[in-house]
Parts: sequence; structure tokens; C-alpha cells
Amino acid sequence: MGRRSRGRRLQQQQQQQRLGSAEDGGKRNGAVGPGGGRAGAPRPAGRLRGPGCQVSLTPQGWEGGYPEIVKENKLFEHYYQELKIVPEGEWDQFMGALREPLPATLRITGYKSHAKEILHCLKNKYFKELEDLEVDGQKVEVPQPLSWYPEELAWHTNLSRKILRKSPQLEKFHQFLVSETESGNISRQEAVSMIPPLLLNAHPHHKILDMCAAPGSKTTQLIEMLHADMNVPFPEGFVIANDVDNRRCYLLVHQAKRLGSPCIMVVNHDASCIPRLQVDVNGRKEILFYDRILCDVPCSGDGTMRKNVDVWKKWSALNSLQLHGLQLRIATRGAEQLVEGGRMVYSTCSLNPIEDEAVIASLLEKSEGALELADVSSELPGLKWVPGLSQWKVMTKDGQWFTSWDDVPHNRHTQIRPTMFPPKDPEKLQAMHLERCLRILPHHQNTGGFFVAVLVKKASMPWNKRPPKLQGELAEPRAPVPPSPAEPMAGCTSDTSELESKLAPGISDTGAVERAENMDSSGSKRDGVCGPPPSKKMKLFGFKEDPFVFIPEDDPLFPPIQKFYALDPSFPKTNLLTRTTEGKKRQLYMVSKELRNVLLNNSERMKVINTGIKVWCRNNSGEEFDCAFRLAQEGIYTLYPFINSRIITVSIEDVQVLLTQENPFFRKLSSEAYSQVKDMAKGSVVLKYEPDPTKPDTLQCPIVLCGWRGKASVRTFVPRNERLHYLRMMGLEVPVGKKREGAAAAPGAASPAEPEDGPGAPSPAEPEHGPGAGSPAEPEVGAGAEQEAGPDASSGGDPAEAGLPR
Repeated sequence: MGRRSRGRRLQQQQQQQRLGSAEDGGKRNGAVGPGGGRAGAPRPAGRLRGPGCQVSLTPQGWEGGYPEIVKENKLFEHYYQELKIVPEGEWDQFMGALREPLPATLRITGYKSHAKEILHCLKNKYFKELEDLEVDGQKVEVPQPLSWYPEELAWHTNLSRKILRKSPQLEKFHQFLVSETESGNISRQEAVSMIPPLLLNAHPHHKILDMCAAPGSKTTQLIEMLHADMNVPFPEGFVIANDVDNRRCYLLVHQAKRLGSPCIMVVNHDASCIPRLQVDVNGRKEILFYDRILCDVPCSGDGTMRKNVDVWKKWSALNSLQLHGLQLRIATRGAEQLVEGGRMVYSTCSLNPIEDEAVIASLLEKSEGALELADVSSELPGLKWVPGLSQWKVMTKDGQWFTSWDDVPHNRHTQIRPTMFPPKDPEKLQAMHLERCLRILPHHQNTGGFFVAVLVKKASMPWNKRPPKLQGELAEPRAPVPPSPAEPMAGCTSDTSELESKLAPGISDTGAVERAENMDSSGSKRDGVCGPPPSKKMKLFGFKEDPFVFIPEDDPLFPPIQKFYALDPSFPKTNLLTRTTEGKKRQLYMVSKELRNVLLNNSERMKVINTGIKVWCRNNSGEEFDCAFRLAQEGIYTLYPFINSRIITVSIEDVQVLLTQENPFFRKLSSEAYSQVKDMAKGSVVLKYEPDPTKPDTLQCPIVLCGWRGKASVRTFVPRNERLHYLRMMGLEVPVGKKREGAAAAPGAASPAEPEDGPGAPSPAEPEHGPGAGSPAEPEVGAGAEQEAGPDASSGGDPAEAGLPR
């Protein structure tokens, strides 16, 4: 870790300590970081200062030397009482809930069969152990499922971190949560942030855009929806996840990589002018329109007061006034890129109608009937919400109210805009059906505050010209929105000039596409190379990414791989890519054909941070094993359906042996596994476990592991957390001390002193410059900049694991 990186981490730790205060005065014991919202702190605008909050400096208000934040803000209370967002008679409950710590919520992630096994383990083992348990004389409350989340895959608990740490009885449960969170099988995500992906109603064939995606909890929900059928390795749909913050993009990469999907791309753009992309449809360039768009915009975050206690003292009406224009531009840009018949979800973690209903009303008004609010009241049974407002007022930061734009003095016109007020025409207002918006209040189901609106596109936006048709479905092309005085673009210039060319009146998008085709045909770009965009065209910040280079069909690298693993003829070899144009290709990645299409046709139009999953890694002198590349655990579930050789079917007992012993000899395996492995040539293998439905007490989800067949033994290349996860699912607990000893002591890890099995051992010095990592000089960025120092760090490797079986 570099010096600057260590300094940043130290500053973050100090900031988190300062936020901690007395338990009953704002310490977030039971709170966890937000999911798809903005983790760790209020959203950027939430840092603006506002009046009305007091800080207690009495000795009782100190814990660890920091003052307790008194949860009072008179201006906040006055504002929302005046707007009547809370039903009559519920104000005291509303304010009481805001002053209580937010319960911890967790969501079981991953694909269906694995998620069900984790749920079974939680309910029948860990939760049962909490029944009738008392700590400090108080009965422990057993976690409960969220009533509105499908299939009991989301749970909430009032167990605080303090109780979890100090109770020996709860230590096992705590360790389970920590380890499963690290491996990505459990996501500690705020309950309300799980709602937008559910209302998006995504299916495996949908093209999805997540406009403001970091830190990525909502994005992972969308990826799970794409892979609803685990038997389909390449769904037709994909997710393009965008964030304006380059550093947060790497956190987003880290979240997405846990799911190992070839259908996710992370890009780095300003969402309010995210580029219009094009794809190749039967040899013709056409505009890409999305079937589903998630528009979870930056907001003031006053719905997060229960976990971000700073909002109490920093809240101001000015926050919302400053964000309204940006939120409207992002929502408008999303609506432009939505296909006709598509669905867009607009959401904020703010309760303020200036950020909520005002944005939706303005968008509906300018769409002139092209958009309408969907009635989703019956889509999440059990969720409690209140209808959206149809009337509201605008307040300045010093408490002055305005009921209409006509009342606003000229000197306030830069701060207050006409789009912040409800429409004047009663018929137009009624036709908008703003009551279909959902506002979630904290006291109804012990959650944070939230706002969601679901929009459906019925026709092209009115400023569009002669829409071209996408193959098989209607499409909505785009001409740029002329900026109005109410919506200054503030220096945001889109980089889509090649496609849109600032269309003059009477020139259609079809003409723009034809011009784009002509430019592409006259360009000198090498086929299959998707390099970083030129700096002159795009003012980009952050780390320079390596290019995405697709493997040519006649590349001599591939035939030995195809022969060694007996790959099925249907294997899409054109979807393989590397991240280098020179020297040996050390890592091979794979994307879906749809994302390949997007990459090849838009490399100069967008900044791609990450895409693809690693499927093969080069061995040093691996040619001696008939194949220079070994399998990578990260992409094995995608690759396995195409492999017809090097497969060893193992029993549940074999899996336990392989995950708990260092390089077990062949004779330690079952007779069935032994008969398969004994005559196999040395090299990379697939270890496959199929559940036995006649034995319901055993593990009921399939497991596919990467391994290495040595001279007399076999071993697995599996990440440590994933290894521990499978052992837990089989009912085996690994002692906490053993887990802390590192890779050398972890089950299945090779000893550092163990002799290597010939020249095929992966090189410990081999760097990772793949889709998940930045350039070699890139400093550590949160959890997302993953650089591999070990032989297979993406597969949980460690330098100690460089040894291969005997």
C-alpha cells in the first residue's frame, strides 16, 4: 500500500471515529452502510451547512472524547410540518423514529440455488441459536425477514455491533456475517435501497443502465436478476453501471466482480450527459436504447438521518434547491435513452418534494405525454408507503416561503427555478397522477426515508426527430435537448458529437447514425482493439485504463486451449479479450456478445473502467502441460458449460477433503473420483459436485471448483472466503484463529516450503492488469482497485499458494 493510500485510509478511520458518539444520542450501533445509496456519509450535497442544530458539550454527552450530537433541527421540523408529508397524527412517531438508530439489514446475494442454501443455513443454524438467548439480562431479538422482499432473501435485526462484539454467544454469528459479507454472499444493505431494483422488474433479456451506480448494492441486485437461470451462462441482457466519481467506480467494480458475471460493464461519466451509444445490428450502426434504467440520483439525503447523524446539524432547504437542476437533467437524460415501452425508476433518499415530486412533474410536463407514472402499488405486497404530493411550496434557506413562480422576486431567480413548483393547470396536474409516487417514511416499518417513482415510456420524447427502428422492437432516438434558462447545463458538454452532431432542425438521428457509419469506415482503428478514449475528445480524470483487445479468430493461442479442455463448438471464442496489445497474453477475460458489440462500437465514446470476467491465467512454461493456460475460479461458472474434458465429478465427502487438506493424494478421494483422476494428464482440472436430491440434509446447490492435477495429488484454486463459505454450507465450522492465520494455514492452501510441481506453477510475480484493476502504477482505491501479487489472487491466492500439488 502506498504512502498516500495509507494516509487516506487513516483519514477515513479518524472521520469514522469522530462520527461515533453516545449510543442513545446518535451512535450508529445498529446501522450499516447504505446499499445502493451513498455509503459511509451523506451524499455530496448533504455536506452543506444549515442552521438549527445544537451540540451538547456536557460531560454526559462525551464518549471517547467526542461530543454527542443532539438530534434537533427546528427548521427541518418546521419545513416538513408545513408541507404535510406525514399523515395527520403521526408526527411524533415520525420524529421519534428519526432519532432512533437504524436497524441493521442484510440481503442474501448471489444466484438462486446458492442463495437458498445460505438462507437455509441462516434459518436452521444461526437464527435458531439466537432463540431464548439473553445478553446482559435482555432477550436477544431474532432477526426477522422483510415482509415485502421476495423469497425471504432480506432480513433486519436490532442487534447492534456492540452486542455482537461483546457477547461470546453471538461471536459465531458475527464471524459468519463478516466472512460471508467479505465473500459477497451477504450484502449489508439498507432496506429501502433494495426497493428500486425490485420495482424495475428486470428480466434476463433486458439491457439495463444504472446511471448513478456506486457503491453498487443496487447494481448487484440487477446482475442477479439477469442470471435468474443459472443454466444460461450468457443472458441476452446486460448492465452498464455508471458513476461520475472515478474512485467510486473501483468500489463499484469490487462489488460487481463478486458475482462473476460476463454481462456487466462499469463506465465513468457524468450521468446528466452520459454518451449515447451505438451498436451493430446486421451490419448497420443503430442507437442503443435501454429496456430498464435505474436513476438513483445524488440527493440531500435527509432520509438517512438515522445513520448519518451529521444531517441533523447540516440540514438546510438550500441543499435541495441546489440539487434540483442536476436531478432533473439526469432524469431527462435517462428518459431520452429509454426504449419505448421501457421502464425507468427514479429514486432518492430524500423526503423533500423539490427533489422528488417536482423533478417528476417537470419531467412529465416536458415529455408531453411520452412518459407516464406507472401504478406499482400492488407490486411489493407488504411494503408501507404514502402517496406522492400534488401540492407543495418552496422555502429558502432562511425560511421564506413561495407558493408559485410568480411570487419569486427577481433576485431569487438563480436559486429558485420554475420547475420547482407544481403545475398550475389543475387538469394537467391531475393527469400526471403524482399520487402514484411512493414515499417511504421511517416510522412505518422502521426504515430510512425514501422516495421512488416508476416511469413508463409511451412514445418518443417530443424533441426527437423521425425515430429509427431497432430490430424487433420500437426505438426512440434522440436529438439534444435545447437548454432552457431553468436548466443551465453548467459546462456539461456531451462527448457524443460523432453520433448526435448537435442535430440542426430537420436533421434526423438517422442521418447522424449514417454519418457515424461513414466516420467509422474511414477510421484507422484496428479491429478488435477497444483502447482508452482520446484525451482531446473527453476530459477524463482518474487512472488510465489498459485497452480491451479481443482475441482474433485465427490467433494461435486458442487452439491448444480448445483441444486441452475439449471446448464445445458453440463456445463463443470471439468474446475472449485481453488487456494488452503487446507481449504475452497473461490473462484471458470473457464478455457476452452483446457487451462485445457495445465495446467495439463505442471505444472512443465512453470511458470503460471494467468489463468481463477472468476465465484463464497463463502458467509459466505451461506448454509442458499441453496447455499454457489454467482455469480461473472467478469465471468457472461461465466457462463450465462449454468444457467437455478435464472434469472430475466429486462427492460431498471429496469436496470436504479438497477444501480442508493440503494437496490430498488421489487415494484420499472416493473410488469414483480416484478412477477419474488417476489416468488424467497433469494440469488444470474442473471439480464438479452435483447435489443428491434423495439426501435433502446434504448441500443442495451445485459446486464447480478449479483445481490442479499433480503427479500424485490434486488441489483446489479457490479463494479463502469462498472455501470457508462452502465448508459452512456443509456444516463445518473453521475456528476463528485458523482463519486469521492467513493463506498458509487456510484449508487447502499449500505450504510455502512445498516444492513446486514442475515449471507449470503460476508465477507469484505475475501482475493483474485486468478489467478489475487499474494501471500498474495505480494506488489502492477503496476496495475496488484489485491488484494481484499472488499466483491467482482473483481466486483467493497468496504468495504462499504458489506451490502446486505433488
